[in-house]
Amino acid sequence: MTQFDDYVTVADAAERLGIHPESVRRLIRAGRLPAKKFSVSWLIERAVLEQFASGYDRRPGNKATLFEIEPSE
Repeated sequence: MTQFDDYVTVADAAERLGIHPESVRRLIRAGRLPAKKFSVSWLIERAVLEQFASGYDRRPGNKATLFEIEPSE
């Protein structure tokens, strides 16, 4: 087991989300998908990706967030 076993690459995240790798990079740059830069590659924690994926809708205009915000009354 290595220190990177809990992380996935942009390509792996793209496959999990059903989108293009550049779309994953766009989510990272926008701050919507937390990731860590290692050398020249982005790495995403598996647990964070799974949490993000559970609320992600890849259709245009549907914005996923890592944490849901309860509407105020």
